[in-house]
Parts: sequence; C-alpha cells; structure tokens
Amino acid sequence: MKMLINVAETVVADALRGMAAAHPELTVDVENRVIARADAPVAGKVALVSGGGSGHEPLHGGFVGPGMLSAACPGEVFTSPVPDQMVRAAAAVDSGAGVLFVVKNYTGDVLNFDMAAELAEDEGIQIAKVLVNDDVAVTDSLYTAGRRGTGATLFVEKLAGAAAEEGMPLERVEAIARRVNESSRSFGVALSACSTPAKGSPTFDLPAGELELGVGIHGEPGRERRPMMTSGEIADVAVDAVLEDLGPRNPVLVLVNGMGATPLLELYGFTAEVHRVLRERGVSVARTLVGDYVTSLDMAGASVTLCQIDEELLRLWDAPVRTAGLRWGM
Repeated sequence: MKMLINVAETVVADALRGMAAAHPELTVDVENRVIARADAPVAGKVALVSGGGSGHEPLHGGFVGPGMLSAACPGEVFTSPVPDQMVRAAAAVDSGAGVLFVVKNYTGDVLNFDMAAELAEDEGIQIAKVLVNDDVAVTDSLYTAGRRGTGATLFVEKLAGAAAEEGMPLERVEAIARRVNESSRSFGVALSACSTPAKGSPTFDLPAGELELGVGIHGEPGRERRPMMTSGEIADVAVDAVLEDLGPRNPVLVLVNGMGATPLLELYGFTAEVHRVLRERGVSVARTLVGDYVTSLDMAGASVTLCQIDEELLRLWDAPVRTAGLRWGM
C-alpha cells in the first residue's frame, strides 16, 4: 500500500508536528502527546478531555477548541493513550471547575482513563467521566466489553462542550454528556478494509464483491457480510438497525460519517437515502452533518448516527464551535 508517510514509527509524531504548524490556536506537545487549547485553562470553565488511538482523525485532536474539547490525548495508531498523557492534559486545562473525561468504550481506553482519573484526583483535580457506547451492531466485540463507542462521540463532545462553554458546572455538563450518549445510536458499514502504517496492507480480508455490515472503527467484525448492495439498500439496513434500538426518536440529529476513503459525492448520495428512510419511518430530522469525522484510516464505508434531541440539546448543537475539524457560528 502507498502511504504519504516517512516511516511507520514516527507517523503520529509527524502528524502532531504538522498540526502544530497548521493550528497556532492550539498547544501541541509532540513529545508528551497532548493537544490543548492555547488559551487553557479558561477561568471558571469546566474542561473536557478525550483521547484514543490515532487513525480516527479528526477525532479527537481535531475537536479541540472553543465549544468542544479543552484537550485531547492521541495514542499510537489504534492504540489507547496512556494515563500519564491524560493526567498531563487534565492538569494543563483544569481551571479549578473540574474536568470531564469523554471515553469511548474500548477496553484500553476505559482502563487507562480510569487510572488517570485516580491519579488526577490525587493531584486535587475534580474528575467526572462519561462512557460512549452507541454502536448497536454487536456487543462484546474485539477490544470491547459491551457496545463500542463510535459516532456519538462527536455528539457528546459538541453538546457537552457547548454546555461547558456556557459556564455550566461539572455535574450539569456530565449529565448532558450522559443524556446525549443514552440518546444516540450508530451503525457502520465497510466497503473495504483499512491499512495501518505498521502493517502496510489491509488489516482484514474483505473480498471485492462483499461488504461488512456493522463494522467497528478498527475493522472489528460486524453482524454479517453480504454481497455488495446499493446505497439505498445499505441505508435501509443501517437506519433500521439504529431505529430498532433507539425507541422514541423525534426529532433527531443525523451524522452521516465517512470512514476515511469514501468521497463526499457518495456520502451526500447516501445521506439522501438516509433521509428517505427516516421520512418513510416517520422520523423528523432537526440537523444533519455529513463528512469524515470518526474515521478508520483509509477504510471505504460510512456510518450513521442518530441522536434524539430536545430544545436544549438543539440550542447546544447550534452554539458556536471553533476547532480544526468542526466550526460554525464564530
């Protein structure tokens, strides 16, 4: 596989150096692997810290900035960051109002953020945690006890980040983050496998004429493989899987997320089909976001995330945000 890298061993450090060059509004600590708002800590504001393995960009570093995260901790590709990173990040952005850890439900992330919370609290930092586990495709997958954390991570970080930006206390920010996670469900589809820099070839075998329904963002197996389907047929399967689990569901935020190698031309066509299915099922759409946000390196495919919202959550969604990967209203 051809990759635009120097060597696999430095791919994350090289990307962080590039991020520092492109975004002077961020403080990027390449050696310690922490990305933070340059204006942190912000007096009186709850800080949000998240992180995970690299390879899912713009998640999480691309969501650091006003209206979303205060800091992010990138690990090696598809590998959890370590507790020391998380503690450094929390210490760098804590204003005394407390820190919310946003944790995707993968075993390494959960264990390391739990350990980091204990260490940070020993240093006098008030910590709260929310676990994102929105993927309806499978339970107890590779790397996971329970459901995987995927597209809803963006919703949690945006909505809780807006709440923190408004000056809400830690308990309230945490409650909003939990409500968003509980109100969100996702389902992903792979049309091709991803290739890690270390391996240099596809991480799993997916024949040219097949797709993987319910794939994870690391290429974990989904529910089943089928012969290639049309965009409309895939939308039927993905949306119905989400709605079957979501329960009462009007209105919703919609995220149509690319896995990294799907052109926007295809994603927008798929979005039209997702809207068609929702309309046929009697589900109203409040807002729609389309693009590459929670990716899997060079995987071709897409995921659908729906979040039930009310007036408060819609106001928080529309609130200004200014990050490398998501921005409006500023």
